[in-house]
Amino acid sequence: MTPSRATSEAGSVRSRTVRVKAPGKINVSFSVGPLRSDGYHSVASVYLAVSLYEEVSARATQGKDITVSLKEGSLGRDLPLDESNLAVRAARLMAEVSERPSGVHLEITKRVPIAGGMGGGSADAAATLLACDALWDAGLSREELTHLAAELGADVPFSLLGGAAVGLGVGDQLTPALAPNPLHWALVLADFGLSTPTVFGALDRLRIARGQEPQDPEQIDPEVLRALRAGDAVALAGVLHNDLQPAATKLAPQLLDVLDQGVEYGALASIVSGSGPTVAMLAESEGHAIELADRLIDAGQHALAVHSPVHGAKIISDLTLAFDR
Repeated sequence: MTPSRATSEAGSVRSRTVRVKAPGKINVSFSVGPLRSDGYHSVASVYLAVSLYEEVSARATQGKDITVSLKEGSLGRDLPLDESNLAVRAARLMAEVSERPSGVHLEITKRVPIAGGMGGGSADAAATLLACDALWDAGLSREELTHLAAELGADVPFSLLGGAAVGLGVGDQLTPALAPNPLHWALVLADFGLSTPTVFGALDRLRIARGQEPQDPEQIDPEVLRALRAGDAVALAGVLHNDLQPAATKLAPQLLDVLDQGVEYGALASIVSGSGPTVAMLAESEGHAIELADRLIDAGQHALAVHSPVHGAKIISDLTLAFDR
C-alpha cells in the first residue's frame, strides 16, 4: 500500500510529507530576439542556480483537493493561493500522470522574491513536481519530470536541473554548462516586482523607438562560457549581459542607483537578473560578497550574499507520521 495516507489496524492515520528545496537563478547572459507571431521571444541565456532556495512541503490529504499556503515568516504576502499559483498547476499536472494520487497540501517557504527576475515561482513548481512524484510513488525519471516542467514554464526545467546551463528557444532548451568553481554574488532584492511580460513589452517598444531590428539569438558569447569554466570572476565581469536591463531600468529607474551602488562599493560588475528587479553584483570571493552585502544593508538595501552554481531541486526530508483519528 502506498504510504501517502493509510489507516492502520489500530485505527491510527498515517500522513506522509515530502519536503523539497529548489534554487532561484540569475542570468549572467541574456539575449532576446524580436517578438514572434506566437507572442514569445527567442532567447539565448546562461543560467546560474544560486544558493537562495524555495522550499515546498507536500503533505498527503484525504480526497483529491490541491491546496496551498504560505509558511509564516516567508516573503511573498501577495502570493496567489489559487489555480494561478504555479505550484498548484504543477501538482495538478503530476496528479494527471500518477496512478494513485491523493489530495495534497502544499506549504511554500518563499525566500526568492515574487516577480524578482530570479524564477521563484518556477522553483516552487519544480519543487512541487519532485515532491509529488515522491509522495505518490509515481517513479518518473528526471528526464520525464523535465518534460512536465517545460509544460509549466520556460524556467521550470532549469530549476529542476540546477547548476549552470545554456537556454535556447524560449529558454527551455537546456544544455548543461561547465562551471566547476564557485562564484560569489551580493543580491539586492527590491520591495516591488516587475511583470516579465511587461518588461519584454517595454523592450519591444524601446527597440522600435530606437529603430533597432534584433535578430534571433542562436548562440552564447563563448567568453561567458570560458569564464564560467575557469571560475574567473574578473573575466565574467567583463562579459555580463542582459538585453532586458534597459527595459527594466526604464520601468523602474531606481534600479540605476542600485547598479551604481555596486560600482561604488567595489563589485566587479552589477547586472539586473532576468526581467528584474533583483540586481546581482559579482564579487571577487565569498568574503568580498559578504562585505558587499553588509555595506548595502547599511545603506538601506535588502541584500544578501549567495554563491553559484548549486544543485537543482532536491528532496530534503520524507516523513510518515502516525496519529490517532
